[in-house]
Amino acid sequence: MYDSAMPSTLYRYLARELLSPFLLGLFIFTGLLLVGRMLKLVDMVVSKGVPVSEVLLLTLYLLPNFAAITIPMALLLGVLLAFSRLSSDSEIIAVKASGISLYRLLPPVILIAVIAYALTAFMSIYALPKGNVAFKNLLYKVIQSRLNLNLKEQVFNSSIPGLLIFVDRNDEKTRTLSGIMLQDERDPKNVSTIFAKSGSLNMNETERNVHLHLTDGSIHQSREKDLYRRLDFKEYELAVDLSKSIKAYEKNELDMSLTELRENLRAGGFSKKLTIDMGLEIHRRFTLPFACFIFAIVAMPLGIQNRRSGKAAGFSLSIAAMLLFYVVQSIGRTFGEKELIPLFLAAWLPNILFLSLGIYLFIKAAREEDIGLMTIISTSAAYIFRKRAKP
Repeated sequence: MYDSAMPSTLYRYLARELLSPFLLGLFIFTGLLLVGRMLKLVDMVVSKGVPVSEVLLLTLYLLPNFAAITIPMALLLGVLLAFSRLSSDSEIIAVKASGISLYRLLPPVILIAVIAYALTAFMSIYALPKGNVAFKNLLYKVIQSRLNLNLKEQVFNSSIPGLLIFVDRNDEKTRTLSGIMLQDERDPKNVSTIFAKSGSLNMNETERNVHLHLTDGSIHQSREKDLYRRLDFKEYELAVDLSKSIKAYEKNELDMSLTELRENLRAGGFSKKLTIDMGLEIHRRFTLPFACFIFAIVAMPLGIQNRRSGKAAGFSLSIAAMLLFYVVQSIGRTFGEKELIPLFLAAWLPNILFLSLGIYLFIKAAREEDIGLMTIISTSAAYIFRKRAKP
């Protein structure tokens, strides 16, 4: 017999044990994914003079893209580390001795998985496409507003694709340039060197073009067979198409809402690749949140079996499980893109496989049967970390 109040007390205790590593994992994984982007965003502040407030806003728009992945990852880490700690301190044994089976420990885990599912679903279905569109629109406006400011005085500038520009003076107030020399390298077979007394830069938002208006200058070209050509001009307009060089502004399946994806698939008229990508993306918006339940089921037996390896090995084990999941997910996506299997199966295959594995491991752990594979993994991980810890 056991106290009827014990389950509720135990559930609160388990929830506290789970939340701490879950939040820590969420912070760590999100930070790791942000590092690559932050280096580019910081460069915008340092070299291009973009305000910190706009860079922070760009970072905020990136978060839904990362959160849809990091929330399930953090849940897996949280559950695995919590049950690993409980198992290593023999608290799981004490709970079972009180007459509470492993199945009765599921409610707090499932409750946190439901919360993680709701957050991931919100990020994946609603926030992700809106964040992507907002990020690209703001990035375009930042580039447009800072275009003249990017051209540093008396320095060769390559901020505009295909052009190498030198300006003697750049008046930021009037947005005019003077003492201009540029090399047009967009066509490698027909490189031109242009000199101009003055000019100005403008961007056409509709056409995604940069227009460089030059006055009082000359164009110099070297032709084959030692031929040389010079053309003097009073005014000259040079246009550069940014749509090919800045692919971020092209709307893809990640930028579309669920409604847009479904309507586009019904309407048709898109390329075969984009049609397949849109079909896979619809399923992906639901498979990512559902992974929260799968990771929770898989992590419980993995944590219980990881008795003596410690937190470091538990962290490595969670990383290995996540990598395996996303590798299988990538394989399924590749099969779907090549039309080897139906899109539904391509998107849901990792979830089906890992759910089956999780149920198998959970039943083995509930029956207190040793999982041979887990013993090998845990022992190997513990040995590796002990070796690394030695001076």
